[in-house]
Amino acid sequence: MFIALVVVNVLAIAANAIESVANFAGAAWVKRNSRAVGVPDSWLPFLGAVKGAAALGLAAGFVWRPLGIAAAVGLVVFFVLATALHVKARVFHNFYGPLVFLGLSVAVLWLFLAV
Repeated sequence: MFIALVVVNVLAIAANAIESVANFAGAAWVKRNSRAVGVPDSWLPFLGAVKGAAALGLAAGFVWRPLGIAAAVGLVVFFVLATALHVKARVFHNFYGPLVFLGLSVAVLWLFLAV
């Protein structure tokens, strides 16, 4: 089970770190996706900071588990809200994004709690 935690957590760290960098860089695909659900470009640095902090928190969770759990809980809440925003805006062409991140976040949280 510990190996599963390591693998899933490293995937979640990498995915959120990549998203964080893309948000800070103002990548075209990030802007397209955020605009589609009504999120202004001015929020991208904040969202990048949240995802970056979460990635760091997940990494620190290997050393201090409560921080990893807190980061995973934060990501679950973040991606539940992102999923809800997609539903509210009726934007389903890129709906897999928040769902994949939500599933990954739930898996990391569950593994942190189970191991």
